[in-house]
Amino acid sequence: MLARRILLVLLTALAGSAQALVMEGVGHGTIHNEDIAAARTEARQAALRDLALRYEARVSTRETVKNGVITESHTQVETTGQARNIRVVDEQRRGNLLRLTVQAEMVERAKGTASCGAGEASRLRKRVAITGFPVLYPDQAQFGRIDDAGEILPQQLQARLREGGRLQVFGATTNSLFSDLLNAPTAQRGDNRLTNVLQVARELGVQFVVTGVIRDLGVADPSAWGTSVVDRMQRGLGTADQNRRFAMDLMVYDGFSGSPVFQQRFATTAKWDADPGAADGFGSGGFQTTAYGQAVDGLIGEMVDAVNGALACQPFMTRITRVDGNRVTLESGATAGLRPGDELHLYRSARYFDSLAGTPELTDSGLAVTLNNVHPDFSNGRMGSVGAQVNIQRDDIAIIW
Repeated sequence: MLARRILLVLLTALAGSAQALVMEGVGHGTIHNEDIAAARTEARQAALRDLALRYEARVSTRETVKNGVITESHTQVETTGQARNIRVVDEQRRGNLLRLTVQAEMVERAKGTASCGAGEASRLRKRVAITGFPVLYPDQAQFGRIDDAGEILPQQLQARLREGGRLQVFGATTNSLFSDLLNAPTAQRGDNRLTNVLQVARELGVQFVVTGVIRDLGVADPSAWGTSVVDRMQRGLGTADQNRRFAMDLMVYDGFSGSPVFQQRFATTAKWDADPGAADGFGSGGFQTTAYGQAVDGLIGEMVDAVNGALACQPFMTRITRVDGNRVTLESGATAGLRPGDELHLYRSARYFDSLAGTPELTDSGLAVTLNNVHPDFSNGRMGSVGAQVNIQRDDIAIIW
């Protein structure tokens, strides 16, 4: 019996190793002020990215064409590989450039997991603001008195995201980002940004803004809830069409640039089986007990998964609030998951005089800050150079990928 168990373990191990592919990747890091450790970390991360792309990568391109002219082009590279048993096989230095060669076993990432699950940013809690979801046709909400849907629904989404614990969620459900609900979110500025997204993100100190528009709350047949004897008989016999529709567009925006990160329509139809006056209010107990309320509740769960999924592969970004010599203070701290010893790469944020209202352009400064003091809502550490020498200043960005 023992021999059979040992044989089974060996076969399992051989099967697992047969699926793994041993590969090498090369990465480079720049040495600043003889900081070999920081350069080695940068080179190792670059080598792992090289490994992932060499193993298997999918490149997808999305273009928007208006009047025969490409107005927007977005390219995304996604890898399905995961590295394990990583070791450094070669390290060379030439001047201020460090070249690192790593070897690892590459395996297919399990289905249903984010392709960036191994990244450092995946352990951090990004800051997200939830705004109000205005109702496109308020008259539809009068039936059942669910005109509070624009505030209650985002509050429910906010509560569930907080329960998940993967994000820091801030409420702004009394705010609406859209003045033109019918065309939202396409009725934006020409550069595809929303200026009030930037304002909300800046005021709340968040990285992302989640918003939406409730498109449809209408009933299939308003006459199905008549008070006549015939109407009541039809409802009792199930011949009346008591279905009610729900449709909502959910959008997620980057709070630093105002650019859209995610957009999806969520829709369902279910029976509105509440008696008159029994389900007043979108969040009322009577509403939740209806088939319609339960169907909408299921959609909210899908929205939670969608937001978490959309932000899972986004880098963790936070603003620099102060620079004093080589000491840098960030507006995120322990509540975001930051810890002493964490290293964040510093990017300069710049706008040009001919497009002051445009999206800030981020430029890699080649420097990183290593945290030594972490407080609940802010943290600070030191970088390898004095801020004035490399033009790192307040409102620049620190990033963990």
